[in-house]
Amino acid sequence: MDQDQTTEPQPSSAPDTKPRGGKRRQESSTLKEYGMIVLYAVLIAFLLKTFIIRGFYIPSSSMENTLQVNDRVFVNVAGSFFSEAERGDVVVFRDSQGWVPASTSSNPVRDVLSFVGVMPDSSSNYLVKRVIGVGGDHVVGTDDGRILVNGVELKETYLKPGVSPTDLPFDVIVPQNSYFVMGDNRSNSADSRYHIENGREFVAEADVVGEVFVIAWPLNHFTWISGESQVFEDVKSNS
Repeated sequence: MDQDQTTEPQPSSAPDTKPRGGKRRQESSTLKEYGMIVLYAVLIAFLLKTFIIRGFYIPSSSMENTLQVNDRVFVNVAGSFFSEAERGDVVVFRDSQGWVPASTSSNPVRDVLSFVGVMPDSSSNYLVKRVIGVGGDHVVGTDDGRILVNGVELKETYLKPGVSPTDLPFDVIVPQNSYFVMGDNRSNSADSRYHIENGREFVAEADVVGEVFVIAWPLNHFTWISGESQVFEDVKSNS
């Protein structure tokens, strides 16, 4: 009778079919996912900055006490697409007329992050002031330091305490689609008043980025910014 026979298992000669480089491909896929997340985040930040809101850094004391040095503010960019700035609004605008000498120093990394909207813009190419006169307005700074708009004297509650409304007399009529702007710290603000002699005193509507609506940082300065429209409520339009 034949006996049942058992044989010792032999090593398989078939090639190993386990995928090689799987971990490497997984790491590559993960890196691509992270890269896409970063790309989308940058794109969203850029779109928000361009069409919705934009952050800016306050480098000077020209708007004290409303805005302090080193404050970070947000600007309503979307509003500038649908409406014009009004008297009393605090606006950021491009310095297309060279009110401030161009800075030669820059931080390339910060410039890129500011451009895409990840960091507040600290560029000297943008200025922040308060709108005092709009198109058609007759704005006068009297010899005794008062400000009149269309014959109405302003009681400017937002001025830095102890500062005169103006130490520089002037008399201008604002062209259409333009603004006459001044800082709240009148004694330390090279605003529209100081550019009358060279014919560069008015800010074009097209240069306005938007209205400042909040101080976001530092947290102890967090404040919603209003247009102080009550200061101008008695001013009648000349346009």
